[in-house]
Amino acid sequence: MLSNKTRMKKSLVLTVCLGASILVVGGLSELNAQPGNSQDPLVTKSYVDKQIQELKAELGKGTSGSGTTGGNKPSEGTDKPEAENTSLKIVTIKPGQMLIGKAGAEFVVRAGKSTVFSSDASGVSDLTDGKDLTNGMTVVNNHLLLFPRDGRGITASDTPKNQVVVAVRGGYEVKQVPVEEPTEKQTEN
Repeated sequence: MLSNKTRMKKSLVLTVCLGASILVVGGLSELNAQPGNSQDPLVTKSYVDKQIQELKAELGKGTSGSGTTGGNKPSEGTDKPEAENTSLKIVTIKPGQMLIGKAGAEFVVRAGKSTVFSSDASGVSDLTDGKDLTNGMTVVNNHLLLFPRDGRGITASDTPKNQVVVAVRGGYEVKQVPVEEPTEKQTEN
């Protein structure tokens, strides 16, 4: 007859062997899984390329009809969708001209002397210094400027041979600086 200790050892060994065999059989079934199925979600290059092409097609469709791309509204006053306005453009203005940014536009004055133009008391955000530049203030070169609303911009300073080179992201337009007509003082009779 077997002692209790021997019986316990045999049942423990049997349990361990049974558990190990269950783990091995379960692991083998995982090895037989086909790549890319629900058990092994492998993503191939061809799948990624297909998804990119579908996304490009969706973005292309988004520009017609509603004027939106991917649910984002383009800046007001621009004919271009938002996706096209994210590219950086180099714009040059001369004395007597001003560069007006659309809402959300960003400017970096790269060369030349310029001042801020704003039709109201608020101005332009200088994100590099963390300051608000109001109408008539000088713009420091190589500082990132944010235009929160339409109708604000920069003007080229009136100095000979001054050309202001600006890197622009977002909507903008170049205008002539309005000529201020002298105001006549009203005389009292």
